[in-house]
Formats: sequence, structure tokens, C-alpha cells
Amino acid sequence: EPSNEKSDVYSYGVVLWELVTHKIPWDTLNPMQIIAAVGFMDRRLEIPSNTDPHWASIIESCWDSDPQRRPSFQELLERLQDLQKQYVVQARTRREAAGKGAGKMSPEDC
Repeated sequence: EPSNEKSDVYSYGVVLWELVTHKIPWDTLNPMQIIAAVGFMDRRLEIPSNTDPHWASIIESCWDSDPQRRPSFQELLERLQDLQKQYVVQARTRREAAGKGAGKMSPEDC
């Protein structure tokens, strides 16, 4: 099957998994074993149970067994922008609850 946007989206899901877990994917498998596991046995990397459900959902959608059901990069961008907005609101709420006031963000707010 030729590479296209949907195969790139799958790979992007792997990159997101790496960012979430700080691990190297399939580090115990050689390239042929990875191809067999992913391409023929439909194996997926394990998403840790403590992963934010929003991130887990995005990663899982990138790995859908049916490539046509995987999101486009435009759809991923929209989901990530929505997630970013939620984090900004949460950080602002925490700041205000802590009495820091509005306007400044500290590194721990991000």
C-alpha cells in the first residue's frame, strides 16, 4: 500500500506517543518485526493508563485500523488547538484560585 497522508498520520501518532511516554517505540523489535507486528498483526503501542484521556484519544485515532477513519492533519490541528485552549483556561483558573491574579503565567501553569 503506498504512503499517503493517512500513513503519515499513523506515524504522527507514534511521535505523540513518544512525547507522552518519553520512550522509544518498539525498542525491542527489529524493523522487520515492527512491520509484521503493526502491518500484519495490527499491534499498537500501549498507551499508559495515566495518560490524559484527550491525548490518548488523539493518539488512538491516529492508529485506527482503517486508514480512512484516521483524522486528517487539519482535523488533528483543530483538536490540538482545542486542547491548547482548554489548558490555557485551566491554567488561568488555577492561577486565579491561587490568588496570583490575571495577566502573568508562570512555567508551572503551562
